[in-house]
Parts: sequence; structure tokens; C-alpha cells
Amino acid sequence: MEKDQIIILKNRGLISIFGDDTIEFLQNIITNDIYKVTTENSIFSALLTPQGKYLYEFFIVKSDKGYFLDCEEAFVVEIINNLKKYKLRSKVELENISSNYVVGITNKDKFGEIQKEVNNTSSTITYRDCPFFIDPRDNELGARILSPLEKLYLTIKKLSLNIIDEDDYFAKAYKLGIPEKGLEFLKDQLFGLEANFEALNAIDFKKGCYIGQENTARMKLKNKLRRKLMPIKTDQQLKLNDEIFFKNSKIGKVLIDKPYPFALIKMYDPDFQEFKDQDLTVNGKKCKV
Repeated sequence: MEKDQIIILKNRGLISIFGDDTIEFLQNIITNDIYKVTTENSIFSALLTPQGKYLYEFFIVKSDKGYFLDCEEAFVVEIINNLKKYKLRSKVELENISSNYVVGITNKDKFGEIQKEVNNTSSTITYRDCPFFIDPRDNELGARILSPLEKLYLTIKKLSLNIIDEDDYFAKAYKLGIPEKGLEFLKDQLFGLEANFEALNAIDFKKGCYIGQENTARMKLKNKLRRKLMPIKTDQQLKLNDEIFFKNSKIGKVLIDKPYPFALIKMYDPDFQEFKDQDLTVNGKKCKV
């Protein structure tokens, strides 16, 4: 993506969380530290199962009332219902405000220019009353702005930006090893660490307990991470649960099939370095990780 370009992501949802007990409520549930979230910093985080397996992922951004959760639109109702299970008597309100906002993506260099314009070098800034933040997973994915649609179009005009297709963003994330499509197929299929949440800055190992923390901490402490989610390069049509082989050894399984395939790949037995960049096979056809 060039500096004069912007992508408007379709199918993103936004949840507003607010109320007197919001900070404590979120801190006891999410994988990251809610105290890191300020008007000058946003985080990437996740909600795991009690066993520590992947459930949902989202960005958390400070709002005037509390916090925004930037997530897949298809998961909004599920996330709200899941969070409500832990609400009990907590003074917390959850609202689906997806119809009021859209998510725009700009080049990281353009974000740098805007930081200079508003005289703020923080990773999260406010631009024309909207939160604007560098992607905490990898700054190569640029910066995200949460904005009402009409206001975003005015911002695009003010900055002289050209709207480009969102597939450019998904392809970039794929090259960086970050899944953006097909996340529904990951639910309860792998542990948070296997989903690369540590590398993506989604887990804080210094915070207190959260849902799934026990298994996550045990895997980290005992260095038991034996599989990782990785992008698969192939010209072939893959199917969910297709098995991947190196010579005669099964080394992985497809968890996301298309359009940007990912598989859960062994790190040991055989060692990953033995087959990294080597020709692998899936359904008798060649592929690589």
C-alpha cells in the first residue's frame, strides 16, 4: 500500500464496552493487559477457552465512555454473548455499534505524517475526533482508523487518499503470517500460543489470571510449543483438515483453506528446520510453508 492509499475493510464489527467495572471485568478475561490501553496506546488481544484454546481475537481501543473492541463482524454477537457469561453482577454494558463505524487502513508512513500534523508521536492518536492507531501486531500492516463512514470519506478527501481493494491488505497479512480470513475455522482448534499470539503481542505474561491462562502459562514455562500456525504456499486447491507431509512424515494439517491458506505445522519430530523451504506434499501435490 502506498502513502496516498487507504483500504476500507468490509465485515468489521465494533463493540462498545463501558461501565464502572469495565477495567476489572476485561482484565480478568482477556489475554492482554487492559491497563496498557490509553488514549495513546491500543492493544491486540484475545479471548480463549478455559483450556487455553483459540476463540476470538480483537483490537482494544480507548473510547470516551470506555473501550472499543474492533473484531470480525460475524463474531460480534458471539463475543457479546460470551462476555455476558462472565458479567454476573458487574457494572458493565456491552453494545453492538458496528452499524455506526467502519475501519480504514493506511500506510504506516502516512500515519507518521499525520502524527507530525497533530504533533503526537504516540502509537494511538486522535484524528478528527476518531481513534487512529498503528497495528500492534506488526507495523507493516499500517494503521487503523475507526470512524463513522461519512466522516471517513471527508478524512479521505482531506488527506487526498485513494481507496484501493481490501485484498491488498489481506495478501500483505498473509505474507507476514497473520491470518485475516477464515478465522472461524480456528475456533477451539489450536492453543493461543500455537496461533502465534505471543509474537503478535496479544499475550501479557506478567498480568494476573485470565481465561485459559493456566495452560498458556504452562506451555510458555515448559517450552511445550510444538506446533505453530503458518501460511501455506501452493497452487493447489486445499481443503480443511488436509494433511501435509514431508517425505513420509505427517507434519501438519490445513486449518484455513482459502483464499489465504494456513496450516498447523509441527516444530519438532521432524525438526522444522529440516523441511523449512522444502517441497512438501498435500494430496500428492507440492506445497511449502
